[in-house]
Amino acid sequence: MSESVSEERSLLYTKLLGETAAIGWQELQPFFARGVVLKVSAALNLVEVATAMSLDEKDAVAAWLNAGQLNRLDAEQAQDWLARDPDLWSVVVAPWVLVQERGDKPASH
Repeated sequence: MSESVSEERSLLYTKLLGETAAIGWQELQPFFARGVVLKVSAALNLVEVATAMSLDEKDAVAAWLNAGQLNRLDAEQAQDWLARDPDLWSVVVAPWVLVQERGDKPASH
């Protein structure tokens, strides 16, 4: 990766990090109804995924999709979130809303 590409990626990451916010299920429901919510696994860095999607890094995105670490939010997960109302973290990469459950993160020791 060239220095300018690396710098562009770093700037985009910082921009997306600043746009990341907590969101409640009630706020997400209209986006879920439109089919534009993507669930990001707790094993991944939400902002890293958003950065890769913004830069159209097809190989990384395909790998996450194939591994089941990035997928469209399904009705079963939506029902679970409706029932539990967990802490969710989100960032928009139009047209997608990427969401990760905050309490889902593995403990770091």
